[in-house]
Amino acid sequence: METLDDVIDAMIADRVIHRHRRKWLIFFAILVALALLVFALGGWEEKKGRRVDTKSAPVTLEAGRFEFGITKATIIRRPKTKYSEAEAKLELSLDIRNIDKETRKSSTIQGELLRVVPPNGAPLIKADLTTCHGESGYHVVYGLPAVSCTTAFKVPPEFSEKVVEIAVLAEEYKPAEGSLISDDKPYWHNEKPIAVVQVPATIETEGDK
Repeated sequence: METLDDVIDAMIADRVIHRHRRKWLIFFAILVALALLVFALGGWEEKKGRRVDTKSAPVTLEAGRFEFGITKATIIRRPKTKYSEAEAKLELSLDIRNIDKETRKSSTIQGELLRVVPPNGAPLIKADLTTCHGESGYHVVYGLPAVSCTTAFKVPPEFSEKVVEIAVLAEEYKPAEGSLISDDKPYWHNEKPIAVVQVPATIETEGDK
């Protein structure tokens, strides 16, 4: 036969169980609410955006041994003919200055330093050719004023962006990575993006002029 103490102990135990059950129910309710919130925001997947600044042209950027003053862009289309497929290229107008204080040498512009960022997530498009004063392979001399240049990119025939995005990369002046040679000398290499420049673009068709 239960004593009064047994009844009191049972009542206390029942209250403790209910109190803890309530806490667990609240805890699970919070977990469900957090899960619903995460799902509404796009799931658990980590959001990865650009790690460099996005700038608007006209703009001047220091990028390793060069300074790029990006001004405008022109999309030039070549219609399909009986003998050739339709083609298009993007011509980027910019001023380039050699700021290589490390070696003070004249240098040509490499196609890896300027790339078109396609709007559909496709791979970046490297430059085909850079000309300065109408000359390809032009050597930009350290210490002289900036020179007006044009960098051409081959783009899809249907490319028609009103604002194109250009990724600007900069080289680093340092020894080769992982080198075991103690007297290994630094040099310009290891291109890395430093900015994306949004440039207003106009469209022209060959033969219109």
